[in-house]
Amino acid sequence: MQNLKLILSVLLLVLTSCGYKLAGGGYLNSDVTHVAVEMMEDKSQATGAGVIFTNALIKEISEKTDTKIVDDTTKAIAILKGRINSITFATLSRSTTESVVERRISASVDMQLVDQGGQIIWSVKNFVSKEEYKVSDDKNTDDSNKIDAVVKISIRNAEKLVTRMVNRF
Repeated sequence: MQNLKLILSVLLLVLTSCGYKLAGGGYLNSDVTHVAVEMMEDKSQATGAGVIFTNALIKEISEKTDTKIVDDTTKAIAILKGRINSITFATLSRSTTESVVERRISASVDMQLVDQGGQIIWSVKNFVSKEEYKVSDDKNTDDSNKIDAVVKISIRNAEKLVTRMVNRF
């Protein structure tokens, strides 16, 4: 037991002295301390996708970075703008030729982080995220599964995009 305490103490000392830190934190693109997030333009046919994707981005930035979200664009160092180009559904697996068991949802988005002068700080085009979901014979359950899939893909999309912005990829 004493050796375990010693090993843990040494490990803690080594990890803290070498600059190691847990994932997360930092500012968007290193110096963006305050950002305004515009509502994403939605070119897809998915009802409410613009709101769902925008909220996922705001939540991810708030929880995983040191950048503050501001409503007033004049108080922002940068403005995050985006467009959902498409949300598509494709059959992933079937139990028979007429019976779909699982579908894949794909979302393609464009994002730009621009400064107050309109200069692009960071951007990505046709960024694609995918998610699978189970199909149900019951229409209400299937509609609910689709909505859940859109929410999940918005979260996955936000996680990947924020990581790219923080790491300047």
